[in-house]
Amino acid sequence: MDRRNIDKIAANDDDRLLLAKLWDKISRGIQKNILVYTGFLSPREQQMANFLFGNEDGLCFWGGYTEAERKMLVYLPDYCDEAALYREGPVTCLEASFYHTEAPSHRDFLGALIGSGITRECIGDILVADGLAHFFVTKDIAPYILQSFEKAGRTALRLKEIPLSAFRLPDQKFTEINDTVASLRLDSILSAGFRISRNVASEYITAGKVAIDGLPCEKADRSVTEGCKLSVRGLGKVQLTQIGRTTKKGRIAVTIHRYE
Repeated sequence: MDRRNIDKIAANDDDRLLLAKLWDKISRGIQKNILVYTGFLSPREQQMANFLFGNEDGLCFWGGYTEAERKMLVYLPDYCDEAALYREGPVTCLEASFYHTEAPSHRDFLGALIGSGITRECIGDILVADGLAHFFVTKDIAPYILQSFEKAGRTALRLKEIPLSAFRLPDQKFTEINDTVASLRLDSILSAGFRISRNVASEYITAGKVAIDGLPCEKADRSVTEGCKLSVRGLGKVQLTQIGRTTKKGRIAVTIHRYE
């Protein structure tokens, strides 16, 4: 661990501010040997934290469930184990139910939470299914949400807190797309997955609106491997689930899931 690495890792002033906050918080926990945790971090922010802290004993990332995308950086003192995160950790899960005829989106939930004055670092993953949504938040903000959060978009909600151990990852709805592409370049896969031209896909990429497995990518010629999840701000998320055979014309068969 070396605080001087912040300037080497940070790409801008916002990164430096974030890394300095992480350093102060985690260092205090290590020195006092007490449980400390940061706000929720994006995959890119988690990557920067990894570079900063390395393989320091007692550190882990936690988002409320194993497959979480947004996670906190947590220092667990030597008298705690990871099972304690389910019992008394800093994350809780809120379940929102609504009529099946309604269809609020991830954007509706996130917008409503932000609009109610809750900062992004207090909000983890948001998972929306038919008639039900789960969102992970910091435990200290949960009472306020349970009291005041009534709608996502125009959809009325019924909220309750559930134990993390009771959460089950819902099946995500998707449309399966079978197509062929000239190459496995990022712009080609986005073009097939979102049914847009490669030029339009490239514009999204160069504008900084595209991420591969949660990490920003601004290179249209970046190669995409099987299993990668690609998100485009304003369009949604797709996953390259299968790379098939090469056709006689030299094109590559692919199967892509576009998530609703």
